[in-house]
This record gives sequence, C-alpha cells and structure tokens, in this order.
Amino acid sequence: MKILFLGDASMAHYNLSLGLRKLGHETVVISEKLRWREFPQDIALERKPGKWGSISYLIKVLLLLPRLRGYDIVQLVGPNFLSLRKERLRWIYDYLRRYNKRVVMTALGDDYYWVHGCCDLNLFRYSDFNLGPVDRRQTFPYAKKQYEDWTLPENKEFNKYIARTCDAITPVLYEYWLCYQQYWKDKVTYMPLPVVPEDRNADSFRVRDRIRFFLGIQRNRSEYKGTDIMQKALEDIAAAYPGKVELTVVENLPYSEYIRRMEGQDVLVDQLYSYTPAMNGLLAMSRGIVCVGGGEPEIYQLVNERELHPIVNVEPCYESVYKELEKLVLHPERIAELKRQSYEFVRQHHHYIKVAQRYQNLYISLLNEDSKGNTPV
Repeated sequence: MKILFLGDASMAHYNLSLGLRKLGHETVVISEKLRWREFPQDIALERKPGKWGSISYLIKVLLLLPRLRGYDIVQLVGPNFLSLRKERLRWIYDYLRRYNKRVVMTALGDDYYWVHGCCDLNLFRYSDFNLGPVDRRQTFPYAKKQYEDWTLPENKEFNKYIARTCDAITPVLYEYWLCYQQYWKDKVTYMPLPVVPEDRNADSFRVRDRIRFFLGIQRNRSEYKGTDIMQKALEDIAAAYPGKVELTVVENLPYSEYIRRMEGQDVLVDQLYSYTPAMNGLLAMSRGIVCVGGGEPEIYQLVNERELHPIVNVEPCYESVYKELEKLVLHPERIAELKRQSYEFVRQHHHYIKVAQRYQNLYISLLNEDSKGNTPV
C-alpha cells in the first residue's frame, strides 16, 4: 500500500510509518517543523510569523498538491492537519478525498469532540478542562482558549464535517476514544500510540543509591497539563528526602536532547489530568522508567490488560502526587518491578510494528469495501 501521513504530533505518525515500512508498505510523512522540538519527517512544512510567512507557507502547500494524489490511504493528524484557515483546509481535505482511495483521521490533541466531551458531556471524573463531573471548569488561559476556539461555529462544523465524511477515525488515547464513541461508534477504532522500544536487560531495571526523578516542561502548557503542581510536589519531596532523591527538571529541549536527558532516570512525572499515558510517558516506559501520572483502570480495560499495571496513578491534586512520590521513596524495592512492567507494557501494547499491523488490518478492510463496488466517501 501507498500511505500518506499529513501532519504529526509527538512522532505518532512517524513511528507508525516506520512500522508500516517494516511490513513492506510505502509511506510518506509530511508535517510541521515545530520550533525547538525537532521531530523527524520526510517533508517538512514551516509557517513563519507574519504576512509573508503565511503566503510562503500557502504557496508551498499548493505546490505540494500534485504529490498528495494516488495514495491508498491518507491519514490526517486530526482536523488541524495543516496550519491554514478552515475554508482552505476544507478545500484541501476535499481534494485529498477526491484523488485518493481512503481518508482516515487520527484523533489526538485538542479538537471539538474532545472539548465537547470534557466540558459539555462531562464524560470524565476530571480532565484538562474540568476537575469533576459537575461544571468545575479549569480557569487557566490555555484551557479557556482551547474551549473558546473549538466551540466557534466554523471550527466545530469543520471537525464534524471531517468526522462525518472520512472513512475511519482512530483515537490514540482512551479519552479521545470515549469522546468520539458518543457520535461515530461505527467509524471508531482505538489504536495505541506506536513507540519504537529500546532494548533493555534486567540490570537496567535496578535502582541505585538514589531514586532519579525526571520532569520535562513545556512552558506554555504547564498549567494545562498540571506540570506546575507536579513540579511543586517533586521539589518538596526532594527537599524532604535529600539523601534519597535526585531531581532533574528540563524545559523546552529539542527531542534528541530531551531523550538523552531522560536516559538513566527511574521515575518520570507527567500528565496530572490524564487517564492515560501519552507519548512522553510511553517513551519513558519503553526505557524502563516508571511513569507517575494518568493510569486509571479504564485504560487497562480498553487494552484488556489484567496483569501489567505499572503506571502509578495519581488524582489531580498536589496531595495525591506527593503521597505517591513519597511511597516510592519510602519503598524503593517496588521500583525495579514497576520498571520491568513498564517496559513490558509498552512492548506488549505499543510496539510500533504491532501497532502498524493493527493499522494494516484496518486499511485492508477499508480498501476491501472499494473492491466490493462501494464508492469511497
């Protein structure tokens, strides 16, 4: 198959493309060049600030259009797959549907259905947007802006249009899966985030004289992800147990440097308001690092995992984070087994080739509908 990935987030599409290439498929990843993050792609797009930056970006996209034809599958990274206004995005989306066989949308990141599920349907006990099943809305600016943006009529309707007309929707986290299930159950297939795991042996799971805690910060989303609260709990733990804890905090590092700094750590603290570890947590777990963050029972049920429960789940408050961190400090004998389970969990459920095989099966089923005489949507 020929597969085009348009847009990416945290290397989800790039890792998937690597897995599909291992299975013998031809893939191309076109995605944004994101300031300091330096994620890999096959073709990079960059929208620079200002009027001329916008014009040059649009020209580059238009020049690319002939190369966006003739694919068996086009997979979009959510409704905002390019940095363009919705009316231009819709024209390009319709172009993709016209000149390719099937279009799939990956559900990850903020979009209308995610915001709507959190804020209006109250599907979760807590989320990035609310702290309870009743309307206890988060008040920090990033959350307010996401809600306001995605409830604008043009953004809401565009997301609905893609969901209605694409051939499949593949949420990559439990939360996105539940939000899209409310409306598009027949189109939705949960797909784990693909991770390229590192080789590890038993010695890499042991803990040395101090427990090494690690926190990575994206400054513009610190409050939105609860990083500010988690950082405070970490700093207080380090102060309370100076001989037992080593704390590393990094901010806005390029991807390669971030991974280098992560190596050799014991515990990553990440995603206070999530039910599920996202790519950052999974990258750590693939290296035998324990993730403290979102590990609610729902994710284990979704992947049908009854034995490997390695994520140290926390409630969305300082007290819960501090308590769970302190348990690890006072009982370091737990950590080696949690590290081993973390590594095995990712290899079992998120290995990039296993995930690629799941996508391959979905793609084949979609293309077989064509062979039965159905007209692509």
